[in-house]
Amino acid sequence: MSQREDFVAGVWDTCPTLPANIPFGFVVGAAAVQAGFSGVQIVAMSATVFGGASQLAAIDLLASNAPLAVVALTAVVVNLRYTMYSAAIAPHFRRLSERWRLVCAQFLLDTTFAIAITEFERNEDTDRLAYYFGTAAAVYVTYLAGTVAGVVFGNRMPDGLQLDFAVPLLFLALLVPSISDEPTAVAATVGGFVAVVAVGAPMNLGIIVAGLSGVTAAVLVSETGVGQ
Repeated sequence: MSQREDFVAGVWDTCPTLPANIPFGFVVGAAAVQAGFSGVQIVAMSATVFGGASQLAAIDLLASNAPLAVVALTAVVVNLRYTMYSAAIAPHFRRLSERWRLVCAQFLLDTTFAIAITEFERNEDTDRLAYYFGTAAAVYVTYLAGTVAGVVFGNRMPDGLQLDFAVPLLFLALLVPSISDEPTAVAATVGGFVAVVAVGAPMNLGIIVAGLSGVTAAVLVSETGVGQ
């Protein structure tokens, strides 16, 4: 396929995750409005940081007047999982220049990683850059749209209306298509179980522990041949 067709394929493959991505942006926008941030500040944060989980953590801490060092450290810890994503997807971008790899890093999210890595491992002929930017464009535009909606309507939402379900829903939408064999099924099961057990761990380290546990279990299953 041409670069244009690969870009469109990236957008198309991302569409099933967008119904959960928009509420994610909405939750960020609404939380920031309720914390006292201006609309410009909120949209600028989503446009530049482009990381829902770290934004929610930072908004909560800033609203509590926490020191900036604590805010920055928390955001780094929440985003530690991206080091695993970077290591996994780096071989597919090896032929790109350093400038393009830096641009790609800005758009590396759970969604873009999960969809792109699945496609890259299935199809060697896919144009890496075009497809990746297709997924990133779909997520970026809808996330900003959700943030703007949260800014506009965040203070008008009825009390008790919970939209937090969008976050786990988004991750489930990413997880299911990527389970293609025994090791990935084991990784999902072990990682999910550890994540639930480790809820409440200091500095959200339970997410990192769960990720490492799932990867370790998958490697063991793959090397021992269990289930094959």
